[in-house]
Amino acid sequence: MTNKKKRKSSNNKISNLTNTILSILKKDRNQTYNYKQIAAKLGVNDASSRNQIIKKLQQLKAKQEIEEVDRGKFKAIVSTEYHTGILDLASKGNGYIISDDFENDVFIASNNINKALHGDEVEFYAYKRKHRGKQEGEITNIIKRAKTEYVGTIQIHDKKNFAFVVPDSNKMYTDIFVPINKTMKAEDGYKVLVSFEDWPEKADSPNGKVIEVLGKPGEHSTEIHAILAEYGLPSEFPKEVEDYANNIDLEIRPEEIAKRRDMRKDLTFTIDPKDAKDFDDALSFKVLDNGLYEIGIHIADVSHYLQPGTVLDDEAYERATSIYLVDRVVPMLPEVLSNGACSLRPHEEKYTFSAVFQMNDKCEIKNDWFGRTVTYSDARFAYEEAQAIIESKTNEIPKEVSLTGKPYKTDQAIADAILKMDELAKKMRSRRMREGAISFDKVEVKFDLDDEANPVGVFFKTSKDANKLIEEFMLLANRKVSEFVGKKKPEKTFVYRVHDEPDESKLAQLQTVVARFGHKLNFKDKGSIASSLNNLLKNVEGKKEQNLVDTLTIRTMSKAEYTTHNIGHYGLAFDYYSHFTSPIRRYPDVMAHRLLQRYLDGEKSANEEVYEEKCKHSSNMEYLATKAERDSIKYMQIRFMQDHQDEEFLGVISGVTDWGIYVEIISNKCEGMVSVRDMKDDHYQFDQDQYAMVGKKTGTIYQLGDEVIVKVKNTDLTKKHLDFYMVGKPE
Repeated sequence: MTNKKKRKSSNNKISNLTNTILSILKKDRNQTYNYKQIAAKLGVNDASSRNQIIKKLQQLKAKQEIEEVDRGKFKAIVSTEYHTGILDLASKGNGYIISDDFENDVFIASNNINKALHGDEVEFYAYKRKHRGKQEGEITNIIKRAKTEYVGTIQIHDKKNFAFVVPDSNKMYTDIFVPINKTMKAEDGYKVLVSFEDWPEKADSPNGKVIEVLGKPGEHSTEIHAILAEYGLPSEFPKEVEDYANNIDLEIRPEEIAKRRDMRKDLTFTIDPKDAKDFDDALSFKVLDNGLYEIGIHIADVSHYLQPGTVLDDEAYERATSIYLVDRVVPMLPEVLSNGACSLRPHEEKYTFSAVFQMNDKCEIKNDWFGRTVTYSDARFAYEEAQAIIESKTNEIPKEVSLTGKPYKTDQAIADAILKMDELAKKMRSRRMREGAISFDKVEVKFDLDDEANPVGVFFKTSKDANKLIEEFMLLANRKVSEFVGKKKPEKTFVYRVHDEPDESKLAQLQTVVARFGHKLNFKDKGSIASSLNNLLKNVEGKKEQNLVDTLTIRTMSKAEYTTHNIGHYGLAFDYYSHFTSPIRRYPDVMAHRLLQRYLDGEKSANEEVYEEKCKHSSNMEYLATKAERDSIKYMQIRFMQDHQDEEFLGVISGVTDWGIYVEIISNKCEGMVSVRDMKDDHYQFDQDQYAMVGKKTGTIYQLGDEVIVKVKNTDLTKKHLDFYMVGKPE
């Protein structure tokens, strides 16, 4: 009996032996291995397994995939088949590598991931075979880990003296082993931040240590801090940075004013959201004797306070951006600067960096000037207040209402300025549209929060004339500053905000989807693409499919990014474009200020490589901040829906996959999923061509864009999942 068992075991065929041997040899390409060493790596020592290995080594040698360097000693044949790329893991364990060497992504089966994690820079081997039409490969080496810190829930095993952290991310396929002395005494079931330390070759899980206990899952402060921690984003400033900022000289000094253009007497005001705390841009307006309008775009002179080589500048660079979560702002600069010295508050003198334009009624710029200034803000407007003036089309402001704290005439002058600038802004916007700019006015979801940050209501933020007035003059400053430097000869290093043309395959997908709603697109040439997309966005305004079409259209676009290599900005239809107008919240704007001043002073071009690296870092931090912002909105939507579990909602099908239907509720833009397993009234199958789920017996079709009624099934704050039941279609 015992012998039979042994014989059966020894005849077991080693699965995936070809790939396993190649993986071992490729991982240590400079090492040689004999069959015994490979058997030891595989943890086998019976005769059958050894014979299989010996036979497979000879087969691979005959195919010239490996070479016999010495008798019985083999090593991988190094060929041009090795490539590098970034791993993008799917939630089911397989992955795709994005590599410059391949036009399409390379498929990596889960058994060929070889301990690589999502986002890692990896070396891989490309097979000659394909998987469902895609090039297939195997990861042979991890060049650089994308991240080493993960948010997850800790599971304490007291009796065994260790713990595991189960990461929140569905892209992380393994838990992390933590010795009990490295748990920071976290309680079982608490949310923690764990640092990945190493991954021993024969271990199923990597080793790590807890570096922060975030708190009890589901609690508001825990979940918000977890979102920041997941992306490696800060929640507070180090003490030395706060101390440095608190000791900066914030006085407006006569000797500094003497170095600047004094514009304190020019009529100046800010227009911002009503809940804004920092005002980094202001507008000035006056009519010149020659009939031209002189308009100043005044930006907080952050670079005056933010000196290179200081702990404050290092911290601002590392952050690179402010982060706007649903209940808070994580600023790039400490409050003493962001809400104080650099905020262009009413009735205060401030150091500013300005772009001043003289233009006529046709918005033709006759003169421009760039440089450091000192300004005084006469008034602070909320968008709603400026909008009321624009809609009234009159400067008749009630005498009992003081906008400025100054004589009534100043109020009238500001109202006149707003009306004239609105008129000019509309002309500039119209010209941009004619020149091929794309008008994205996507609805923003906002929450009314009570004192404990509970969501008690949802509202939508839309862009009106007052918002567009500010937008047009900020765009003007950004474009003209960029042009001023970009057209200099010889060329000067500068920080551009670029946006490439849309992806053709994504445009084709968009065309297929919007045809479902009766919309047609014309993609004949660059000009027709822009006008066609604008018409589409205009036509869907106020319709059930608006948010879906807006979202899908944005996804066809390339991602805007920072670089020293200018290719223009497709979405805005600008040949030159930079970010100059928000240095309180964006580090690239600080860099633009420094470089502009450098060239105004007649200095030579800055080091391109240094600035390109800074641009890449800024783009990456912007991407992480955006993901955190979206996660916080998703989290708040799920919290909001927790209190509406018994209600039925009208929604629009926003996505269809083989595992379920995604539905966006019309009244609050919350998106959740109806699992196909929960659709019990029929056996539904996914029809990829129709973007639909089709009932086998009844023929019922749930298609992208259809209106449906759903009910909340489950709200998971930790995973940020919202699940619905399908009630059916509205009658």
